[in-house]
Amino acid sequence: MIDIAELTYRAIEYDKGDPRRIQHFIKVHSFARLIGTSEKLTAEDMNMLEAAAVLHDIGIHNCEKKYRSTSGKYQQTEGVPVARDILSHMNCSDDDIEKICFLIAHHHTYDGVDSVLWRILLEADFLVNAYEDNMSEAAIRTAAEKIFETESGKKLLNDLFLGEKYNV
Repeated sequence: MIDIAELTYRAIEYDKGDPRRIQHFIKVHSFARLIGTSEKLTAEDMNMLEAAAVLHDIGIHNCEKKYRSTSGKYQQTEGVPVARDILSHMNCSDDDIEKICFLIAHHHTYDGVDSVLWRILLEADFLVNAYEDNMSEAAIRTAAEKIFETESGKKLLNDLFLGEKYNV
């Protein structure tokens, strides 16, 4: 199992001086953990999800330097080598590194989602981005229909942004 606290400290150190980005991944991690717990993930799956949530945007500074952009497609590409390097210096199996890197490489890909971990990471990141980017209600409603599939993720989206009665 990956020590999530140690991983979080390493990610903070990597992003030092950028509190906005650090707070972003802390919030995504928190929502991912909340959704994962509510969806009753196994301990192993929860560990993979939490690690991916902490590291999901770890390549963003490289995107800014290389492409002068924080586009999701660049984040997915640039995050994997950084995540792989960080994880390889921890007690992390090659299999776990591959699972986490897959999630990082797809955290802005909404088509072909074939795992609950991928779905939860998308939902958690969207919840944070919707607030940070001040998304319109129309964009949030579209996401509710097209992105959100977990009951706990749908409830969070509703309770945070739409305020309608929602039964889980």
